[in-house]
Amino acid sequence: MKALVLAAGEGTRLRPLTSNIPKPLLLVAGRPFMSHVLEALGELGIKDIYILVGWKANKIKEYYGDGSRLGLNIRYLEQRERMGTAHAIGCAEGSIDEPFMCLNGDVIMFKEDLGRMLDRYKDTGSTIMGAVTVPDPQRFGVLEIHDGRLQKIHEKPDVPPTNLINAGAFVFNPDIFSRIRATPKSVRGEYEITDTLNTLAAESDVYVEKLTGGWMDVGRPWDLLQANEILMSKLKGRIEGTVEPGATLKGEVIVEKGGLVRSGAYIEGPVYISEGCDVGPNCYIRPSTCLGPGVKVGASVEVKNSIIMARTHVPHHNYVGDSVIGERCNLGAGTKVANLRFDDQKVKVTFKGQLIDSGRRKLGVIMGDDVKTGINAMIDPGTIIFENSTIGPGAVARGNLGPGTRVL
Repeated sequence: MKALVLAAGEGTRLRPLTSNIPKPLLLVAGRPFMSHVLEALGELGIKDIYILVGWKANKIKEYYGDGSRLGLNIRYLEQRERMGTAHAIGCAEGSIDEPFMCLNGDVIMFKEDLGRMLDRYKDTGSTIMGAVTVPDPQRFGVLEIHDGRLQKIHEKPDVPPTNLINAGAFVFNPDIFSRIRATPKSVRGEYEITDTLNTLAAESDVYVEKLTGGWMDVGRPWDLLQANEILMSKLKGRIEGTVEPGATLKGEVIVEKGGLVRSGAYIEGPVYISEGCDVGPNCYIRPSTCLGPGVKVGASVEVKNSIIMARTHVPHHNYVGDSVIGERCNLGAGTKVANLRFDDQKVKVTFKGQLIDSGRRKLGVIMGDDVKTGINAMIDPGTIIFENSTIGPGAVARGNLGPGTRVL
């Protein structure tokens, strides 16, 4: 069996993190987001994988190449114009002529669930659809099922008939392509796989397999923190780099080859320290922290439950909590990121021009690439800072700061 992984979207809801990096390459639990899905497929014995690319396709191709580094055979298809999910899957017509697993490249799914979907396909020979129960189904395609079979998908209904939603995982027979060709445009002007599946379910069996091992749709920047927590909780520690005498590592801590943990560092796992990182001396790294390649965490720094991406420096007397920080950022000495409101309420975020509830009691900063802060700069909870911005010495950053903003 082959697999098709959909990774062509622009990820606009995840900006500023995706301003320069395609969503599938965002760092989560030590690896690009999509690598977790690809590795699960490989462990299930699915080695021939097509990745559908679009926005910033070259970055994805350059990172994964032919897949041999992961023990896979990866080939690429390109969706030049985003015209809906059915159109995306239809791009594989002519390339895949056998049963295949189709996965969204921007959701968390685990090998055990995908394995059960494959087993169900072997038993039935019919289309299999992954589904998951969520508390807020209005944002998704909601499923009506009977006796384990799909009856109808309701796309983002005001009054959901159930709380069971489309998980973005399928096993298709190749005849799905002829059905996609017969699918008309939706009212949104796109070709939707939900319309294709509704037609298919009216004529034949579409079996629904409930995913129970863990699932998450990463739709907003702060969702990466929850995704990171879920994936980090499954890590097993290993030390391949250098840990100096006097450093303390507790729990599941990964130090990749070329990583350096200096004396006096105190690290509570799960923590992921990537190749080329320089950690310490005398710093405190708390659970669910992921440091990308070449990150520097220096003296008297505390980092908690955060993702810090490649070649960013947090070097002197800094606090960073519950934050996602992009590549090549530099925090001046004494820069502090606040992550908790005085009234202890959920942190609100200015997002796409609206003030919305993040749903998180603790949330620091979402910071794009190449941001610099001066000494003793302060960042309020729930602040979003776009790429190439500067927060001057002693300045306070809050709200939503667009690309190239200067706060002095």
